[in-house]
Amino acid sequence: MSNYLVAMEAAWLVRDVDNVEDAIGVAVSEAGKRLNDSGKEYVEVNVGGTQCPACAEVFDSAFVAADTALVGLLLEMDVFNADSEEHAKRIAKSEVGGALRDVPLSVVETVLTEEDEDED
Repeated sequence: MSNYLVAMEAAWLVRDVDNVEDAIGVAVSEAGKRLNDSGKEYVEVNVGGTQCPACAEVFDSAFVAADTALVGLLLEMDVFNADSEEHAKRIAKSEVGGALRDVPLSVVETVLTEEDEDED
């Protein structure tokens, strides 16, 4: 059994905002509240990053048009005692997806953090 850090990307829609900073604040706050209300306080919520195709600089993943924003959130959680990397991904998506219903979610990275010493 192994432990993994699983990073997921979520697309969060925010209505009635004037600028990117407000949209990011609202998205992180709303996602955190829904996760906490579901007992998932162990999921870390941050704004995602998008790389500029022209200059390769990374900027906050948020876009505002017509007072509506799409914010890319980065959600990270530790998964303990998973059978494999795929198993860890399924566990993470199930845990987070249950709390954030109707929010598009995809796994972007899975990192092995440690393995049990009992394995041969």
